[in-house]
Amino acid sequence: MKAKLLGTLAASVALSVLAAGGAFAQQGTPKEGGRANVVIQPEPPGLMVGILQNAPTQMVAGNIYEGLLRYDEKLQPKPQLAKSWTISEDGKTYTFKLQPGVKWHDGKPFTAADVVFSADVFLRKTNPRTRASLAYVESITAPDDETVVFQLKQPFGPFIRMFEVGTMPMVPKHIYEGTDFLTNPANNTPIGTGPFKFGEWVKGSYIKLVKNKDYYEKGKPHLDEIYWHIIPDAAARAVAFETGKVDILPGGSVENFDIPRLAKTKNACITDKGWEFFAPQSWLWFNHRGGLTADPRFRKAVSYAIDRNFALDVLWNGMGAVSDGPFAQSTSFRDDKAVVKYPYDPAKAKALLKEMGYKGEPVRFTPMPYGETWLRWAEAIKQNLEDVGIKVEMVNTDVAGWNKKLGDWDFDISITFLYQYGDPALGVSRAYISSNIAKGSPFNNVGGYSNPEVDKLFAEGAVGFPDSERQKAYSAVQKKLTEDAVYDWLIDLKFPTLTHCNVKNLITTGIGVNDGFKDAWIE
Repeated sequence: MKAKLLGTLAASVALSVLAAGGAFAQQGTPKEGGRANVVIQPEPPGLMVGILQNAPTQMVAGNIYEGLLRYDEKLQPKPQLAKSWTISEDGKTYTFKLQPGVKWHDGKPFTAADVVFSADVFLRKTNPRTRASLAYVESITAPDDETVVFQLKQPFGPFIRMFEVGTMPMVPKHIYEGTDFLTNPANNTPIGTGPFKFGEWVKGSYIKLVKNKDYYEKGKPHLDEIYWHIIPDAAARAVAFETGKVDILPGGSVENFDIPRLAKTKNACITDKGWEFFAPQSWLWFNHRGGLTADPRFRKAVSYAIDRNFALDVLWNGMGAVSDGPFAQSTSFRDDKAVVKYPYDPAKAKALLKEMGYKGEPVRFTPMPYGETWLRWAEAIKQNLEDVGIKVEMVNTDVAGWNKKLGDWDFDISITFLYQYGDPALGVSRAYISSNIAKGSPFNNVGGYSNPEVDKLFAEGAVGFPDSERQKAYSAVQKKLTEDAVYDWLIDLKFPTLTHCNVKNLITTGIGVNDGFKDAWIE
């Protein structure tokens, strides 16, 4: 299999070069008008992003709704519905000044009362991820129509990263107050403040967004409309790009092995920018509860056995970076000097297995059934493990079965990827802290790793102030987690976005396509 996969390597290197382009730079003088044709996969279950957190929902609705802030590729906050903000010296008071003259899509004015309602009422009820972070908030008040004050119970360092559209979207108080949020008819015809309005949704075919001509940022958006095409078959999505039916394939739209070919088609451009805020990281779960994977020598042997560079270059087209610790490349407080690294070294793997007296007992490996790329990667990992003498029993299943097996802790090794949301308190700690060991979900601490010192360090890192105190805690936790080889961190993933080269200025923030169309234009 290795020889077959290596056949794409040359193309992968070329993709890396293309990806190095400055996707965040302003590209020329915008041309007004036109339509962007985009693939959305799968069809979202709805577009009310305050209720639904599915990736396709966020991708479409992020151009209808808005948050108070956006974030650049360094995850630094930028104005959106808030034009400015201040943080008190004790880290407990956040004061936002809102943009003047903003209107909802139905013409009603957007005011501070909408912010208070969205954060303190609506999202506390509908959004579990946001609700968990809002637990640090004592009060949310509106001294006047253009000012909002969040008063925290104690400093919470990542709080300033909570205001992007997918985490804290603003919803209209005059539409939702006093109603059943989940059944409100406006969920089907979303009303935001964003650069595009909801136009039409023909189920199974397309979602149409139209230009908001009253948008408060003068001169934007440039496009007249966006058509999100719903095309269930991966091969058909690739053909749609080749034939010009669609202009944009957001990350994950087509199988990775198709990307080198598509990137070489006429007028194709590619970038791996626009995933910095999400920072998806892949790793091997180890079940710490017993068996071979409870022995740190076995976990370290596996870590030395895996050829991450091969997977990055061949299976992921060179997009992303090899992981060497629990904090992804773009996640805050990453400390390269603190981590213990496990580079590809089959000899060290074999020595550790010999030291622990490994006699060839089989280990159950449950691949993640998210498509052909992930299944090929699982086969490569199996080959790496067998090369050092580890006997592997593959346990293949469908998505529902994978969810259940991990949620029930019925595995030895599995593969996954999770978003880190820019800060370890928002997207990293959940996989390692003892309080997040709970049956039923594949996205918490399913490995069952439990270490009071690690729990304490993550807790200190979440509320430390100033950031230098957070860094101390997080450097220590990275050292401890890698010393224990808690999991085998594989690749900090970047899902390439393919466009026709006449699509300009699409990726302008750390969430990429999800809020990119207000800046985009077609040459």
